[in-house]
Amino acid sequence: MSYSRGRGLQANVLSTFDTVVMAVAGSAPAYSLAATTAVLVGAVGLASPAALLYCAIPMLGIALAFSYLSRIDVNAGASYSWVGRTLHPFLGFISGWALVISATIFMVAGSLPAGSMTLALFDEKLAENTALSTVVGAVWFLIMLFVVLGGARLTVRAQLIMSGVELAVLALFAVLAFFHTGNARAFDWSWFGFSHFDGMAGFASGALIAAFYYWGWDVTSNLSEETRNSRRTTGLAGLIGVGIVFLLFEVFTIAVNVILSSKQIEENDANVLAVLGEEIWPGWGGKLLIVAVMLSTIATLETTLIQVTRSLFAMGRDRTMPAALGRVHRRWNTPWVAIVVVGAVALAMFIASNALGSVGDILSDAISAIGLQIAVYYGLAGLAVVVAYRKTLLKSPANFLFGGLWPLCGALFMFWVFVESLGELSSAAITIGIGGLAIGLVPMFWYWRQGSDYYRPAKLDASRAVETDYVPDEQNAHARVHEGLSTDF
Repeated sequence: MSYSRGRGLQANVLSTFDTVVMAVAGSAPAYSLAATTAVLVGAVGLASPAALLYCAIPMLGIALAFSYLSRIDVNAGASYSWVGRTLHPFLGFISGWALVISATIFMVAGSLPAGSMTLALFDEKLAENTALSTVVGAVWFLIMLFVVLGGARLTVRAQLIMSGVELAVLALFAVLAFFHTGNARAFDWSWFGFSHFDGMAGFASGALIAAFYYWGWDVTSNLSEETRNSRRTTGLAGLIGVGIVFLLFEVFTIAVNVILSSKQIEENDANVLAVLGEEIWPGWGGKLLIVAVMLSTIATLETTLIQVTRSLFAMGRDRTMPAALGRVHRRWNTPWVAIVVVGAVALAMFIASNALGSVGDILSDAISAIGLQIAVYYGLAGLAVVVAYRKTLLKSPANFLFGGLWPLCGALFMFWVFVESLGELSSAAITIGIGGLAIGLVPMFWYWRQGSDYYRPAKLDASRAVETDYVPDEQNAHARVHEGLSTDF
């Protein structure tokens, strides 16, 4: 695979600590808890901690896959590059396209709660105004757009402030919840078992919801070209990020089971976290956790913007999408064309979803379909690492478990979630989910016919790769030499 020549992203900007923060922010712990806990409890009841636990195990397998693959191929496109160089370039493009579609939909979906949470700090009635919430959410989106445009240093500084406050508030309430009295029910270890699931169908329902609490930690891989010692750092940060958000998800889900009654959860499904905060700390608790959710939502808008724009940048650089998407700003070293394009598309979707009720309904189904696209690119990455490391898996137990078996199980889990989703989602959501992937076939075949070098890749083989950290040359950022890599496909 060859790469277009030109100015690249700014190397060595992010430290290990910075990338861990980005991984945690990408999974948006406060937002995920506020928006999804009621849905999870409604699906599996007291088994919600078990659902999160049994989904974290295969998710760690996918995080291991990203970690191992990032050691031998540093690329802002992440799974787009890895899958293309191991399984097939067509699958690699679909993997990248799946991330682009799901992330774009999520940015629109996440902006509305960002607006409503901001308004709720001043007046609960204002938060119910959809048009005003959309405007405020769009303002937050534009602010994050300019932050991402301003470069990796500015991006991580903003993220440290937002996620720092969010995690501090969550940590405070985790401690307060432990000492809370007057609980609705007593803690029971059986919540981590299978007894509370309604058979395999009940477990599947919980898995469909819980698996995507974790989505977003892989932003570290999209930032790999801007990270110091990235072959080690990006994968490690992803694993640490998954571990941190898992602990937060479990603590607060258990707190919801213990402190809130079923009626409270059902009546406040839009933001269970605020109700939990009010129970723990009457008067101030609800407001503080609303602040945490607002910051979490805004923070994940930023990480999602990074993921989609870096993916489009890699595609533009490889000429599997318009080459202009691979252009980098001379001053800020950011893919400014990709950022502007994504911003314009997202703003158009804001306007459409607010102006036309039918479009708003379609957007709702599109949000439900995100899971299909996430399952595709996570699952393909899990298979890719097994192929890339196939010649080294039997050289040590660690290689076999962490570079093979565990990621493979994670991939199979993701594909199982994909299949189960087809039986759970509405026909409109399935059409949008599969249709969104199918649209990607148009640019894929077009640029394949145009002769993009992406479709003639150097095969990724861990046994022959030289694991030296990638530092792009300022004048020739993308003319990488894959030393020791096989060139047959």
